[in-house]
Amino acid sequence: MIESEIWILIIASLVAISCASIGVFLVLRKMSMLGDAISHSVLFGIAAAFLLTSSRSTAVMLIGAGAVGLLTAYLASALNRYGKLQEDASIGVTFTWLFALGVILISAFADRVDLDQECVLYGEIAFAPLDTIEILGKDAGPRAVWMLGFVTLANLIFILMGYRNLKAISFDPVLASSLGINVALWHYLLMSFVSLTTVASFESVGAILVVAMLVVPANTAYLFARSLVGMLSWAIFLALLSAVTGFFLASYFEASISAAMAMMSGVFFVIALLSYHLKALKSVRPMSFPSAVR
Repeated sequence: MIESEIWILIIASLVAISCASIGVFLVLRKMSMLGDAISHSVLFGIAAAFLLTSSRSTAVMLIGAGAVGLLTAYLASALNRYGKLQEDASIGVTFTWLFALGVILISAFADRVDLDQECVLYGEIAFAPLDTIEILGKDAGPRAVWMLGFVTLANLIFILMGYRNLKAISFDPVLASSLGINVALWHYLLMSFVSLTTVASFESVGAILVVAMLVVPANTAYLFARSLVGMLSWAIFLALLSAVTGFFLASYFEASISAAMAMMSGVFFVIALLSYHLKALKSVRPMSFPSAVR
């Protein structure tokens, strides 16, 4: 029992780090809802990949999700640019259409698609430690740990190697373009990693709740961070804190662990928001009036 709880905490921590680190750049680029769109639309990529290959291997799932994640970003951008739709409208049209296609594929080919819709949408981290893999005939631990560990490491390497370019396109895309940075290339690279992070987190927190881990800790860090490094550090710390406190809260009340993680991230956001506004009110000096007016 204790070993299972440790694995759950490890999985939750990896989800927190991978989502928060890549989510910072979504927030800075004002593209939080695109993360929501990708987290839903990749269901179509997973279902299509399974139908084409009849395999649930990690590589197949990641390739399918990555391809549809890029398609989502491209279609949303194309509808905004050429279809004259507002940005939020183009995102809404794109992800609802692709998400609906994924649901249709699963329901129409239920006998062939070995996918659990409830798991994809909501996830259940409590059962993740039971799905183990073997390496050289020995138990190597939960499959989710290996998948999330790979994606978390890939995210951190991507951020470290592309830090300057990601920083430039996040704060001033026009300036970045004038400096010779291929903004479109880095945009789609970022969307690729969002897609990989989303599908890797499916079985742990689900497609819906992964949005909270992508967006909320980063937005909380945005309230008081003074630099990009600080925002990344605070976002990861707050995501980890949400995961750990959410786990113990869910254990105490016997509730959904993934939902408790998302809820705690919202609690910390509210606390940070109230603190931010209280600090702003204290910094406002009372208005002074001339003695004649007094």
